[in-house]
Amino acid sequence: MNVRADDGTETETDRPAGNSRTLTLTVCSAAIGGTFQYGYNLSIINAPTNHIQRFINDTYWERWGTGLDTSQVTLLWTVIVSAFSLGGLTGALLAGPMAVRCGRKNSLLLNNSFLFLGAVLALTSRAARSVEMIVLARLLVGVNAGVSMNVQPMYFGESAPKHLRGAVAFSSAVFTAFGIFVGQVVGLTELLGTEPLWPYLLASNALPGLLQLLTLPWFPESPRYLLMDRGNKEACARALGRFRGGADFSLEMEEMLQEQADAGGATAKSQTPWDLFSNRSLHPQLRTVMAASSAMMLCGNDSIYFYASYIFLAAGIPMEKVQYVSIGTGACEFTAAVVCNLLIERVGRRMLLSGGYALMAVWALVFTLALTLQGYSVPGMPYLSMVCVFCYILSFGMGPAGVTGILPAEIFDQTARPAAYMVAGSLMWINLLIVGMAFPFIVSYLDALCFIPFCCVCVAASLFVGLTLPETKGRTLAEITAEFDRRNLLKKGPEMQGPEPMKEQYQLGKALSLTTVDPEPLSHLLDPEPLSLTALDPEPLSFTALGSVSLSLTAPDPLSLTTQDQTRSLSPPPDQSLSLSPA
Repeated sequence: MNVRADDGTETETDRPAGNSRTLTLTVCSAAIGGTFQYGYNLSIINAPTNHIQRFINDTYWERWGTGLDTSQVTLLWTVIVSAFSLGGLTGALLAGPMAVRCGRKNSLLLNNSFLFLGAVLALTSRAARSVEMIVLARLLVGVNAGVSMNVQPMYFGESAPKHLRGAVAFSSAVFTAFGIFVGQVVGLTELLGTEPLWPYLLASNALPGLLQLLTLPWFPESPRYLLMDRGNKEACARALGRFRGGADFSLEMEEMLQEQADAGGATAKSQTPWDLFSNRSLHPQLRTVMAASSAMMLCGNDSIYFYASYIFLAAGIPMEKVQYVSIGTGACEFTAAVVCNLLIERVGRRMLLSGGYALMAVWALVFTLALTLQGYSVPGMPYLSMVCVFCYILSFGMGPAGVTGILPAEIFDQTARPAAYMVAGSLMWINLLIVGMAFPFIVSYLDALCFIPFCCVCVAASLFVGLTLPETKGRTLAEITAEFDRRNLLKKGPEMQGPEPMKEQYQLGKALSLTTVDPEPLSHLLDPEPLSLTALDPEPLSFTALGSVSLSLTAPDPLSLTTQDQTRSLSPPPDQSLSLSPA
């Protein structure tokens, strides 16, 4: 049976939807208090490490009259660092419900409450002589980062036009890298990285949050959220008008209304993570997001910073100059993110993600070789190690750093998207915590071979993404879902595929006719009893009568005909074919 969809209607093309200054300013306002904070808070904790460890020991002496040994100080320092990851996991779990109940924009604004409270605790911790306040401050800052890392890409992906969706969503990674770079600069000893000023360094994250509070309320909410979660078509149209800068958005509005109808009405209920795991049709998308999110943290990019100072010292850079060279790692990732932001709508998501991991695997092998030969005092190896550090970070920034955060927004619909970000965000923070705790043991046991596990992760991620992820650039959700379904059916084999899903074969709301090449009535293929074709969609498709047969069709069941006594598949004789076309 050959079925084809050919409705003859005009579809939305990739033509530009207009230049909107509002969209650009919205991205800057949301990101400066969003993913920028993640990168900034990730890097500012490195500069005052020795100062805070000394504060821990002094505080313990004041309380108990005895000092701590090095291992105990390191343990407490690990608790402070790990609190950020635990807070991030909490924030990732909060992000989904917040995005549904409060909206994307309002969630980002409310998220600053965690940040301001953490800043106050960090600022007053030394005066209060309380290490516990630092731990709690880092926990709250982590919650802020966890929420923003999930809600911000969702907000951007739902607000951008299709031809800019990847570039706008990827800007989250650009601001993360920018935050890392700015945090490294602010942590210099000439600025806030000194003994008296470290509390001000930890509390300086309040300034970007304040800037967001002053600017973001002036910009629109996500149009898709307004339409599909709130059922407010007028507010959605106003938001689209502002985001598109006066360009015609009628086709985009029709697509959103179609997705709303597919989801089940004006205000469809949002799904939970359990719903995603229970829905077998979403398992291919869910596996892809889970694998990409886990690989992003298990690939070793954060661990490369652990070796940076050691490698720079081995290359002959003076101790007092290492902090300036280390800034180059942040600048390197920021540069890569900017370049990738310019390339993503040309090269595509799958190529950047799979290719990025492949390059990281290559550089991990070269880095392992350089570390091994460096142990034998081979000349030039420290400099090769330096090259590997920068190339590894560049490869990460060119793909995995930004594309990973885009995927849930592009391959899940409006009802499943918040839950998908909850799953992805939770895995990212859990794996970040695992790597942070396990890496010292990996180094102690494997020494120069410590990057071999990360190399294996990168190889596996590159192959998995290349084989399972369809290209999403410039495609609608329906097209992406159909491609996932097609790939899933090919894996099962021809004998298990059955007829193609009807969702790929027609558009809802179009009048269709079912015809055969043979001029004889369709009834010669079937029993003479009255026929009905039923499924789940609330808006059935009408079919023209053929002979004495009257049909009605609803989605998404396969094309099968039910008589009064049995169900039969619609299949013509060998010398005929069937077509599904507009009436």
